[in-house]
Amino acid sequence: MNRREREASGLIATQLTIGCGARMRIETPRLVLDPIGPEHATDLFLVHSDPDVAYWSDAWSPEQTAAAAAEMARQWQADRVGKWIAHRRSDGVLVGRGGLSLAMVDGKRQLELGWALLRTARRQGFATEIGRAGLDYAFGVLGHNEVVSFTEVHNHASRAVMERLGMTFVKIIYERGLIEGHDGIHDGAPFALYRLRREDAVLPRAADAR
Repeated sequence: MNRREREASGLIATQLTIGCGARMRIETPRLVLDPIGPEHATDLFLVHSDPDVAYWSDAWSPEQTAAAAAEMARQWQADRVGKWIAHRRSDGVLVGRGGLSLAMVDGKRQLELGWALLRTARRQGFATEIGRAGLDYAFGVLGHNEVVSFTEVHNHASRAVMERLGMTFVKIIYERGLIEGHDGIHDGAPFALYRLRREDAVLPRAADAR
């Protein structure tokens, strides 16, 4: 795919060298996805202070957010994958965060895709746009063969995004999380596990790092 074709697809990847590692900035048709590092702690705190995000992921203190941002930067350097902070290309407004991580899922280390959006950014297709960028990066840049995603079974909005991305429901797994109709966090909460294999993905190839 040449540069004109890559720009027509609306997805451009730019490698940012940070210390001895590299993070990957992605531009989609409507978003700029910057790899999260310590410099994004303020934006990350705003995301996790949002009531919709805090419901599913807990609110983070400034200290927790700073530690999480530093850990995300470490993951980028160690694994070449990590989370992005998302802003609108048109005006720089914060949208949310999302991306990939290598995590223990269903008893094995897998490449996992996730997202979290501010309430003001929901129902506009941004989660799907972040998810497509993550899949394109996983398959087109990293060359991985499989990506998974999971959420509580009653998180119908996130499950709908997974299905729009072409991911297939695999099974119910049990993790620490929310149970519909019950207060608080519970061990053994039911989560819906989804998967997409590279051969089943229909996505434009991401631009090469430049």
